[in-house]
Amino acid sequence: MTDAPAYKVVLSGLDGLSPRDLYAMLKLRVDVFVVEQKCPYPELDGKDIDALHLRLLSGKELVASARIRKPAKNDPATRIGRVVVSPDHRGKKLGDRLMVEAIAQCERLYPESPIKLSAQSQLLRFYGSFGFVPVSEEYLEDGIPHVDMQRPAAITTE
Repeated sequence: MTDAPAYKVVLSGLDGLSPRDLYAMLKLRVDVFVVEQKCPYPELDGKDIDALHLRLLSGKELVASARIRKPAKNDPATRIGRVVVSPDHRGKKLGDRLMVEAIAQCERLYPESPIKLSAQSQLLRFYGSFGFVPVSEEYLEDGIPHVDMQRPAAITTE
């Protein structure tokens, strides 16, 4: 048996989030990406509206979240973004759990689509451990070095 705490995994569209759930998710993202990383960026980018929001909850507390965007007409890849773990819950392998869940949902919903993400350069090894490989040169996004990464589709049609 494991002593690892149990976390509830919740996947929902924006309309499935209560106002308090939405507030908690946006607050966590702003606390980490804007305040902690000192990176002012447009958090309300219009992409949350059509995205799925994956959340890990400990009781009612949001401990981690990620955004999943479906393939688009001009890009057949599914996208994982806004991957964030609460500072109060780091060191518990929640980033691993969150990525395993996000990949599983992408593969369940869009099995024929590769999965892309924009990784902060310092996290290349982390994302690489989940099968993502760099597909771009390093670039600056909101003042932070990033690299585009991709994981192959779960099902390939040839």
